[in-house]
Order: sequence, then C-alpha cells, then structure tokens
Amino acid sequence: MKIKLWTIVRIATLLVSVVTLLMVLKKPAPVAEPQSASAIAANAQSFGQKMDQFSQAAQPSPPDYRGGNQSAAAPDQSSSQPKAEVHLNSQEVDAALAQATGAAGTGALAPDSNIGNGAPAIKDQQVSFEGDVVHGQFLAEIAGKDVWVTVSGHLASKDGYATFEPTEFKVGDLNVPVSLVNPALQKRLAEQHDRLKLPDYVGDVKVENGELVMQQK
Repeated sequence: MKIKLWTIVRIATLLVSVVTLLMVLKKPAPVAEPQSASAIAANAQSFGQKMDQFSQAAQPSPPDYRGGNQSAAAPDQSSSQPKAEVHLNSQEVDAALAQATGAAGTGALAPDSNIGNGAPAIKDQQVSFEGDVVHGQFLAEIAGKDVWVTVSGHLASKDGYATFEPTEFKVGDLNVPVSLVNPALQKRLAEQHDRLKLPDYVGDVKVENGELVMQQK
C-alpha cells in the first residue's frame, strides 16, 4: 500500500511539474493591442509634443530684471496658478518606448535590449493603463527559452524618483505570489535608481483614469 501511494504521489508531482512548465512557457493574453509602424510613429510624435509642452509650462520662467530690484522683490504669483500637468495614454507611452529602443519598425524591442547588467534580454514589450494600474508585459529570454513576464502595479514618486509597487506578477500564464517576487524586484529597482530619477520640474507621477499623469513640482 505504501509503495502504491508513493507511486501515485510521484506521478501526481510529475504531472504538476509538466503542467507548471507548460503554463510558464505559454503565451498569456496580451495586455495591449500591437501597434503598426505608422501608429507607433504618430503616437511617439504625440508623446514628444506633449512632453515638450509640459516641459515648457512646468519649468519656471527666467526672472524679469527690467525695472531694477523692484521686480526681484515682487511677490511670486505662481503659487496661485494651477500646476501644469501632462496626460499620456498607453499607446503614446508604448510607442515612445519602442522608438527609444530602436524598434519602431517592428513593434518590439531590439534583440540585445536589457534593463541592466545581468538582466535577461527583452525581445518584445507591451504597456497598458487600466484605472490607476499599469500593466507591463515583456518577452524575455530566460535559460535559453522565450518567456512572457507580466507585471501589474501602482506607479508613484518619492524624493524625485519614480517608484513601483506590484500588485500582480505572472510568468507565462502562471500566477506568482507578489510576496515572493517583490523583494527581488525592489532590489533590482534600487540598483537602477539613477534611471528612475524624474526631471527636476516633475513633482508627481501616477496612473489615473487609464492615463499616465505627470504634474509640475
């Protein structure tokens, strides 16, 4: 009886391992629709135009010294004005990422793109916003296999740097507990701290109502 029970356990364990492997290698449902080359070009241009307008509106104007010291002593009226904001949809952000990595013609990241030393090569990416959550999906080469990694979470800012708190993590079609992944993810983000620095004129960044919103400092 003990031998039969042990055999059943071994078979069940093997089946679970096979199913898990298949789920890891399975392509999950996409978080966003792929964009054509023309759509990437148009959305990337829209991204650039919005960011230029936001940069000009958010950065303080140079002081006006006409009239001598009187202008310098005049009270600052900017505090009574609403802060400048920029709203970007996921298509614009996705297109800007694609162009920044030299993949605007294919809708994918360059084959040798990576996020730092020791990071797996990223071959494709998708980004979407839903409510206050950002979804990112990446095709990475892990142990010689192409594996889709999907991560969702909340984007914020702290002390002039962007922060990310995951709420969901998937490898292939397999859900992985966030508690198991978050420590390694936060360590990785800490290693890439300089890349997360926001421009000096940006005070807040978040996802809200399905858009990426940046606000003037």
